[in-house]
Amino acid sequence: MQTELSAEFKGTRDGDAAEAILRKCVHCGFCTATCPTYQLLGDELDGPRGRIYLIKQVLEGATPTRSTQLHLDRCLTCRNCETTCPSGVEYGHLVDIGRKLVDQRVARPPAERAVRWLLKEGLTSPLFAPAMKMGQMVRPLLPPALKDKVPAPGGARSKVWPTRAHARKVLMLAGCVQPAMMPNVNSATARVLDAAGIQTLVAPEAGCCGALRTHLGDHEGGLADMRRNIDAWWPHVEAGGVEAIVMNASGCGVMVKEYGHALAADPAYADKAARIGALTRDISEWLPELLPRLRPLVKPGAVRRLAFHPPCTLQHGQQLRGGVETNLSELGFKVELAASESHLCCGSAGTYSVLQPELSTQLRDRKLSHLQSLEPHCIVSANIGCIQHLQSGTATPVRHWIEVLDDALSPA
Repeated sequence: MQTELSAEFKGTRDGDAAEAILRKCVHCGFCTATCPTYQLLGDELDGPRGRIYLIKQVLEGATPTRSTQLHLDRCLTCRNCETTCPSGVEYGHLVDIGRKLVDQRVARPPAERAVRWLLKEGLTSPLFAPAMKMGQMVRPLLPPALKDKVPAPGGARSKVWPTRAHARKVLMLAGCVQPAMMPNVNSATARVLDAAGIQTLVAPEAGCCGALRTHLGDHEGGLADMRRNIDAWWPHVEAGGVEAIVMNASGCGVMVKEYGHALAADPAYADKAARIGALTRDISEWLPELLPRLRPLVKPGAVRRLAFHPPCTLQHGQQLRGGVETNLSELGFKVELAASESHLCCGSAGTYSVLQPELSTQLRDRKLSHLQSLEPHCIVSANIGCIQHLQSGTATPVRHWIEVLDDALSPA
């Protein structure tokens, strides 16, 4: 796509990066067919190609409007379009640039600014954990909209962390909201790795991966989160004592794997960020290696019929497809994808379910209708946002697949 940057953007990092991405686009429209918001709304400007045109216009000097901002806001950043694109357009990076440039030029209404501030500061605050605990205590009394955002308290097993030391070690990102909302995901990950002879370490100084602030328009805050995590992990990496940085939330995984891209212009962190990104692995990437150690530990009769929802951040962001289903099947589970639209977003998309509740709920219900037709014992996924969002619309248990695997293993 031929682009003539305006003088304002010519020679800038964002302008040059966006122009390079735009030049790969050939207007084919394949992306439109796999865009969830286009499928719901049928508006070209609510699909990738239309949003690309909007960003291109801004880069060429057009004045963005509130309408421009709204069309970009409605994007889930699911990156399904990247999987579909035959030309390798890095739409995820482009829409991040476009949103930043538009937000700098279009003021949001005060109420909208307040909600976004509360999300990025509240969800990453040390006060989030006690607030969540209090919410769980009064959960039956909460109105439905708020109750959907407060998962039931984790059981006693969520507090059981393995104590054995192993020669093999990995780091794990605990995350910002996961320890309070779904603590069993982290402890189950540590127990499964322990059963395979691998010790899980957590750097307490590490927190939010940076995705939350970045996708809410606070780019400097997101970069600060990334630098803090790198500082927390670097002593372990430099000492050579860890084999990988393991992620059990695919949304965090895709962000940490892209630290090198995000901090490429920071001379103090560029090399470290690239190293951290290269070390990062989704826990599903370790499953093939773990199978020989785990297979003898699977308890007879413990396996179940599972419907797997692959998060967009796993199948499109990280381009990891088939690993969870294939390897859990090797352990005896019956794992199925939805027969239709397994590639589409469930509508969670980080804070999207709060900021765009109507679209988010439509996508959730559409996803659940396909998953529940499989009549599973349990729906499993690989990202806390997807799990919480799907559970809000069904009585069928929705869990992280690592929890289900942990339950099926005999004590090591």
